[in-house]
Amino acid sequence: MKQFRPAPGDRRAGIRRGARAGRGLPGSPAGRLVAALAALVAGLVVVLVPTVASAAPVCTVDYTVNQWQGGFTASVRLTNLGSAVSSWTLRWTAGTSQQITNGWNAQVSQSGTTVTAVNASYNGSLATGGTADFGFQGTWSGSLTPPSDYVLNGVPCGGTSSPSPSPSPSPSPSPSASPSPSPSPSPSASPSPSPSPSASPSASPSASPSSTPSTGCSGSGLVVCSGFEDQSGTPSGEWQVSTPNCSGSGTATIDTSTTHSGGKSLKVNGGGNYCNHIFVGTTKNVSAIAPVVYGRMWVRHTTALPAGHVSMITMADSRDGGKDLRIGGQNNALQWNRESDDATLPEQSPAGVALSTPLPTNRWVCLRFQIDTTQQAMRTYLDDQEVAGLRVDGTPTQNVDSQWLRRTTAPRPTTLRLGWESYGSDSDTIWYDDVALGSSPVGC
Repeated sequence: MKQFRPAPGDRRAGIRRGARAGRGLPGSPAGRLVAALAALVAGLVVVLVPTVASAAPVCTVDYTVNQWQGGFTASVRLTNLGSAVSSWTLRWTAGTSQQITNGWNAQVSQSGTTVTAVNASYNGSLATGGTADFGFQGTWSGSLTPPSDYVLNGVPCGGTSSPSPSPSPSPSPSPSASPSPSPSPSPSASPSPSPSPSASPSASPSASPSSTPSTGCSGSGLVVCSGFEDQSGTPSGEWQVSTPNCSGSGTATIDTSTTHSGGKSLKVNGGGNYCNHIFVGTTKNVSAIAPVVYGRMWVRHTTALPAGHVSMITMADSRDGGKDLRIGGQNNALQWNRESDDATLPEQSPAGVALSTPLPTNRWVCLRFQIDTTQQAMRTYLDDQEVAGLRVDGTPTQNVDSQWLRRTTAPRPTTLRLGWESYGSDSDTIWYDDVALGSSPVGC
């Protein structure tokens, strides 16, 4: 009987024929090969069946709010509970009445009710257990509720993940006998401070310009100049008491026991909560002051500026629908605030607040400012030292005036009111004396 010999180059055909011939014969080489292939395929099917994962939480978020009527700031601490990451994006849903206006230590934006925070260049790397701190400021109406549906890099922080992706139609895994060790997590970046403003102003107030402005009421161009010496009891005549929005227990009187000079001053008892505000405004024509409005007043403050938002000096801005420019405080430091959009100077980031200064208590201090009505330019001085964080120069400076310069029109003050307005529960007693406002520099 002639023995079958495969033609040269036809060895694979011979194997296929041998496999068919040996099918069902477990002891044959072909049978053993078929069984091994079947076991391998079965094993792959078991490994690649999609499952719905119930993963552990990937992050936690600590969200702390400081709010006042119509506005708020939020401090956020993100803790990474998953694998180390080199960058992060955190998303959540804000209330329908909330709108983000600016952020710090992250790029914070809003589209509809979806808020997205993307790491800054210096805090993107987070090891397992690493944290990143950032914050933002915004406006609100109705109610202010904290978010809860945080999503880090596409995965909900609570750990509920999407189904594992479907397997490739033709997977060809080659598992090794022992898996290679996972790469070591990248070390977290060294904590970096909030970025310094591009102009790098010093946190300490800088010296006033070398020119010496006039003091007292001797300067030219003064429209308002008063030590309240012609007043008694309740302010009247040139000074009128007002409660622009609602009235409460706040009071304003002429005081003879605490003065900076002369025998009288204006004393304001401002209560906590919105309707306890009280103001005293001049009847002089402030709108005639141009092109630069120079202001000076001596202030004696009883209680340290609070963390919440308060106002002490307001000026109606005819170029902003009559809304007020306000000098007050927030986060324990002096600030300017714009009523129309709640913009602040400086920005309420830690770096911005550090460039302002507290208002000293229980002593008289000289507060001066200048507002250019032809361009966005403002300067502020305390005891003749310029406050670096309260300066607008037309060029956006991070943490200082970037938010302020979103409005390009220069302000045009038309009124001057002195008093107290709290958007929370903060109260204070303040004295004002030797108040001056005009078109020429006036000193302390």
